Amino acid sequence: MPSPLISVVIPAYDQQKQLADCLDSLLAQSFRDFEVLVVADRSPDCPAQLVERYAARHPQVSVLQLDAAVGVGVARNAGAARARGEYLLFLDADHLLARDALGSFADHLERTGPVDLLLFGHTRQHAGRDWPGGAETLLAEAGPEVFGPADRPELLGAPPLIWDRLVRHEHWRGQALAFPEGRYEEIPVVHRAMLTARRIAVLPRACVQLRRRETVHPTGSPGSSSFDLFDQYERTFALLDELDVPGAVRDALFTRMIRHYLFVFDLAGCVARAERPQFFHRAAEHHRRFQPPGHRRPGGREGVKFSLLAGGAYPAFEVAKLSHIAAGTLTGASRRR
Repeated sequence: MPSPLISVVIPAYDQQKQLADCLDSLLAQSFRDFEVLVVADRSPDCPAQLVERYAARHPQVSVLQLDAAVGVGVARNAGAARARGEYLLFLDADHLLARDALGSFADHLERTGPVDLLLFGHTRQHAGRDWPGGAETLLAEAGPEVFGPADRPELLGAPPLIWDRLVRHEHWRGQALAFPEGRYEEIPVVHRAMLTARRIAVLPRACVQLRRRETVHPTGSPGSSSFDLFDQYERTFALLDELDVPGAVRDALFTRMIRHYLFVFDLAGCVARAERPQFFHRAAEHHRRFQPPGHRRPGGREGVKFSLLAGGAYPAFEVAKLSHIAAGTLTGASRRR
């Protein structure tokens, strides 16, 4: 049997009962040169009967059963090792693929020739609305030409998501890419894949919709926590020390890192109240250690947050946040009156 163009790897964690919709969106594709590998471990969130039914009915779907509860990263690694496709696409149960997405990937690759990475956009569904994924402007400005990471360092400032890009299987193997233990396991993998790629292309349209109903990160490996975020960025910056990268690349990754820390710190349900001072000071230490020479902070309120974090001013940061919330409440009340 010839190898398919695309292998889709899906860890079968289905906390919100959305895996069937994800699989249906794949099986409805007009493009058919793909396989789906669903990786199920011993977690109670993995619906073994559901995935077995899909595999029995659809030849393109196969199930890889693991003997322990291992988490998203290890499950993805196992699926990638079993995949036969020229390109890897990693999805989660709460993703929907646009009906013509795989065909659009194939058409774009025919125009560009083989690339190590093909980046594309996504949307997020929340409160009955679709919201842009955060990198649309960067993708639109990238242009149709194939490029290397040093040519478009600003793309390293986009959220490090593994499911808004195709990774050439040869690149995956050649760089020995693998998801580490813990939460936020995508970060070092996405950054290594980007920084070591020779040929990158962009498809400037949204192809995946995220329908995550919870704000917290999906299942990590056993024992994982929000503090794993710091370990993952440690891996990224250790890689920068190994590679000869322009200052603009380091600056883009530094800004992305601080934005990520501030986002997680502010996101309800991510950092427990008792752990907030420790999380803040870990982030401040990384700000001091990894800030590149000549870095310019963002403007506006975000720049104020960067400054407070740089100074390790946790009480001032919390006061500023409460003041902002109070100002917003007063403004809203005034408008209602």
